[in-house]
Amino acid sequence: MAKRDYYEVLGISKDASEGEIKKAYRKMAIKYHPDKNPDDHTAEEKFKEAAEAYEVLSNPEKKERYDRFGHQGVNGNGGFGGGGMNMDDIFSQFGDIFGGGGGFDSFFGGGSRGGRRVRKGTNLRVKLKVNLKEVAHGVEKKIKVKRHVVADGVSFKTCTTCQGSGQVKKVVNTMLGQMVSASNCPSCGGSGQIIDKKPDNADANGLLLKEEVIPINIPGGVADGMQLSLSGKGNEIPGGVAGDLLIVIEEIEDEILQRDGNNVVFDLYASFIDAALGAQIEVPTIDGKVKIKLEPGTQSGKILRLKGKGVKDLNGYGRGDQLIHVNVWTPKQLTKEEREKLESLRTSENFIPDPGKSEKTFFDKMKEFF
Repeated sequence: MAKRDYYEVLGISKDASEGEIKKAYRKMAIKYHPDKNPDDHTAEEKFKEAAEAYEVLSNPEKKERYDRFGHQGVNGNGGFGGGGMNMDDIFSQFGDIFGGGGGFDSFFGGGSRGGRRVRKGTNLRVKLKVNLKEVAHGVEKKIKVKRHVVADGVSFKTCTTCQGSGQVKKVVNTMLGQMVSASNCPSCGGSGQIIDKKPDNADANGLLLKEEVIPINIPGGVADGMQLSLSGKGNEIPGGVAGDLLIVIEEIEDEILQRDGNNVVFDLYASFIDAALGAQIEVPTIDGKVKIKLEPGTQSGKILRLKGKGVKDLNGYGRGDQLIHVNVWTPKQLTKEEREKLESLRTSENFIPDPGKSEKTFFDKMKEFF
């Protein structure tokens, strides 16, 4: 499932000020806070989604990357796309947005959560190879993944150490009086629950290693090293939510076509005869072979453009082009008869190089196309 636009998540415009971004996030965080929506998985996801959007848009550098490149601009370099955050991360990082130093718990009435946090399973990372055609158009792939899942038949009971609160408290006497410190319960890890029953084939945590076939939609325009994320397809954890599946793109180089951003480049080697007289020549593209017209008198270094024959833009702004770089092939070996024919033309006026000012240099041609 594709990520929603961060501005849409917070309900703000792209020119929103820093204060407006913070205010919008505060409103969303209050609305979907776990204490107000107990056992509501949808609200929990919206809560994390809002935190993810705020983490990016409140950071000027990340916001600039996001505005230019979308979600792929911040995946793996900030935001949550690179590895995911659990509820502990969100509360610890953004708790002070409500002021007063008390964070979310004090805002909702003096620690009503009782320290209990939603735990998250570990993420899984896989590499996925894609070829140029798949990169150009996007593709759905199915991959096999081995992940830990909670076994059928596992049941839970309230942790007797923390009585379901997820935390244990310790009272320390100091010169200033008694001080109370709290930490995650060592028995349940903060979930408030421990395993009551489990099947024999499950491990001590009630987990099984299971192989699954997972479909993945790869959008057109991805590049080598980019990372996509599938929420909830990582390792599961008893009493918590599953981690994420992180897909690292590995782009396979094409043997004929070269990618340059959203454009595709092809080196065409034309014979001296075809370049001089003109010809219809067949060239490969991502979508198959097409015929192009080589005008009479075509010079080596000329660049031809096939509109819309490149790679799909990742953010949906159409497709790039295919650029054809013409190289006029000079024969390396000639027969006696061929040499005599060419020798007779050596002093012909039309065979004497005369570029003139109308002929553009290679750099001029590149500037024209880029």
